[in-house]
Formats: sequence, C-alpha cells, structure tokens
Amino acid sequence: MNRQWVLARRPVGQVGLGDFARTDAEIPVPDLLKGEILVRNRILGFDPAQRGWMDQGAGYMAPMALGEPVRGSACAEVIASQNPAYPVGSFVRGLFGWQDYAVVAKAGETAPISVPEGVQPEEALGVLGAASLTAWAGIKTVGRVKSGDCVLVSGAGGAVGSMVVQIARLNGARVIGIAGGAKKCRWLTQDYGTDAAIDYRTENVSARLAELAPEGIDLFFDNVGGDILEAAIAHMALHGRIVLCGSISSYNDEQPAPGPRNLSRMISYRLQMQGFILLDHLDQVPQASAELRNWLSAGQIRYRTDIQHGFDAIPATFLRLFTGANQGKQLLTIDT
Repeated sequence: MNRQWVLARRPVGQVGLGDFARTDAEIPVPDLLKGEILVRNRILGFDPAQRGWMDQGAGYMAPMALGEPVRGSACAEVIASQNPAYPVGSFVRGLFGWQDYAVVAKAGETAPISVPEGVQPEEALGVLGAASLTAWAGIKTVGRVKSGDCVLVSGAGGAVGSMVVQIARLNGARVIGIAGGAKKCRWLTQDYGTDAAIDYRTENVSARLAELAPEGIDLFFDNVGGDILEAAIAHMALHGRIVLCGSISSYNDEQPAPGPRNLSRMISYRLQMQGFILLDHLDQVPQASAELRNWLSAGQIRYRTDIQHGFDAIPATFLRLFTGANQGKQLLTIDT
C-alpha cells in the first residue's frame, strides 16, 4: 500500500493534528508514460511555507486540495523509470508529498532535481536543498549583498536564516542575527559567525538594534514579519534594502495582523522592499548549488538538521516548525 497523510480540512488559525488524516492508497502502477518515473520517498523536509499552501485562495502556488497528500519536499529513490535522465536506483528531490510513492516528472510539471553522487539525502534536503538555495538567491541576487554592508537577518536560527547569515559573512558583510532563545543565539555567534545576536524573547529588539547598528542597517533579510519587521524599518540606513522571504509570525493568524506602522520611513529614507520566492530564480540553481557545495567542502559553512523518524510522526514533525522545537532544518526519515 501507499501510505499517505492527506489534508483533511483547511486549518483555521493555528494548524493542528486534526487538520490531517492518515489513509492508504494503492501503490501507483508503474505503467509509466514516456518521461515519467516512479519514486519511493526516503526522507521528507518541512518548511513554514507549507502552512500557506493549505489555505484556500490565490498565491504563488495553487492551494493544496482537500483529500490529497499534503504537498511537501522529499528526497526519493527512483524505482521505475521511463526517463533516461533518472535511472533506477538514482535519487531525486522535489515536492513529492507526504506519502510513500509518487509518479513524477509528468508532462507540464516541474522536473525533479537529481541528487549528485556522494550527496546524502539529508544533505539534498538540508544544507544543499531549497532552503539554502532560497538563502543564496535572496541575499545575493535580490538583496545584492556587498562587502561592508550591515546585514540584519530575522529567523536567523532557521534553515533559511542560518544560511543567509553565513553567505552574507562570506561576502564581507557585518551580520546581526535575530533568533528565539539563548541556545539559538549562541549558534549564531559561535557556529555561524554572526557579529552579534538578538534574542527576541528576552531582549527589546529595537533597543538592541540602536546599540548594534548606530549607523543603520543596509540590508534586512526578513523571515518573520510583524513587530520585528517594524523594528527593522525603524533602524534602516538611507537607501537600505529589505528582502521579504517569509512571515512566519502571521502564518497561523485567523485574521491578518496590522502591518508595520512606520512605512512612512520607507519614503523619507528611500528604502527598497521586495518579496521573492525561489521559483523566480530557478535559472540560478546550478550556480548556487556549485557555490554551496564548494563552501561545504571547504568547511566554510556549517549547518544543523533535526531528523525525526517514522511515517506516523509526519504531522507532529511539521508542527514543530511553529513552536520553535526544531533544532535546525526539520527532516523526517520514513520507516520502511
């Protein structure tokens, strides 16, 4: 059987276990069309953006369908193939969903990404996966980081943020990270090389920014939104750039929270603010992947993965993203 976790109902406010249902379906018959492959998922990755895909309404991706496997990233083994680019026994990654098996590489769909020889599945979804590629595109292409910049990163202890701070540092920037809790702040300064860290749970973010960036922030990479975005706007330097990658502070809100109250500063300080998603920068994936692999081989970047285990633990593992329980990129290995 093909075990599946499906979206049972659209979450209202805080996502919970009751929004998902466990079901079994038949394994897709490997009577594949030309170009298609049948894969077996081995490890799943979890991202806050999945919460937004569960809502009904317009977005950069179509909403998940009720009763269908929850959309999510996976690294999978090819077990049948009608596509010479994906031989049996090779590994690929893509949005294969919360299930054991999937038919992918269908006509009109985004092609799965081959996992290079020597790259482990947890690396393919972690340090070399979509979160790191997002960090690369956001800080280099959208943010245009340069040597000497004062860079601020919110959600800096997470999968995207922890890579952003390191890429900014490798490009000669002075980096300040914001994270929740003393442990994650220690990671930022001791492991990821930030010049300073702010614990938003125990410190006044605005007051600390005044101390740490008296001449203003040149580039703010935001994964959080809400009050932290407002505080950052208040401390931006003239002609500063703001990159909007995520807004996890509001993903579970039943009603939209009020926006930053100081947007007039965007005018007086001639600030630029731009949202982005990785899908707009897929042409840069080869370059980004090569640079990330070089940095990893040279020991210039560090990373953490939080690996849970077992098919039945999938929904609870996803919820860890919204309590801060995850200790690095959240992954789960599927038992066989």
